[in-house]
Amino acid sequence: MSALHLRRWPGNEDRPALALHCMMGNGVYWGPIAETLRERARISAPDLPGHGQSPDWEGTMPDYHTFVTREAAALIDRPLDLIGHSMGATVALRIAVAAPEAVRSLTLIEPVLFAAAPEAFNDALLDDVAARLAAGEDAEAARAFLGVWGGLDWDSQTPSGKARLARQIHLVQASNDALRRDTANILRPDGLEAIDAPVLIVMGEDSPPVIPAIADALAARLPDVGRARVPGAGHMLPITHPRQVAELIGLNLDRA
Repeated sequence: MSALHLRRWPGNEDRPALALHCMMGNGVYWGPIAETLRERARISAPDLPGHGQSPDWEGTMPDYHTFVTREAAALIDRPLDLIGHSMGATVALRIAVAAPEAVRSLTLIEPVLFAAAPEAFNDALLDDVAARLAAGEDAEAARAFLGVWGGLDWDSQTPSGKARLARQIHLVQASNDALRRDTANILRPDGLEAIDAPVLIVMGEDSPPVIPAIADALAARLPDVGRARVPGAGHMLPITHPRQVAELIGLNLDRA
């Protein structure tokens, strides 16, 4: 059984769904989406290791992405609708590749599987984050990363908030092998092609340019895939545009 802290919102008990949040977030932000979809699905959302109310990751084997995937997969006891945002979307995709029979529908919001479409600006950013961490500049590493991927004003964060983000930036670094080099082997031959559930890839109109490139690469291999772009939204669209995201998830639920 997973040790992750799990939130469950009221909803359609005959249609379970699992939602996986982004790096440096927590499961709380799925609440408005779960409320909008309550007649159609019952959404549960864990806090990933080192986030929210879940235990910290101890930094030992297996690697962080594998550990998160195992903990999330342990929450699945029957076929369900799987939803993921950012790093959570890569975990959802990894589960779907490994066990396609467990997934009724798959909604990938801003999947950051950088190995699918390497891009120079993003590579430079992640290399800069790694260099700052190696120099002990945790807060500056977090600030640089969130300036592109976080959609928040660093200077407006409380001291405790900045300290939390400075701790969690190490989890971003710990995910790099899986996301940048695909050590999880998500992109293996015939892996994406084996997902027979309907897939929807959701992006923000103003997201970093690597995101549509990743979407192109994934969509080219998925048998049943749709794509949607939310106007005026960036990478954090489940938080900034929950109504539009909920409507899109609902469309994919209907396709299953």
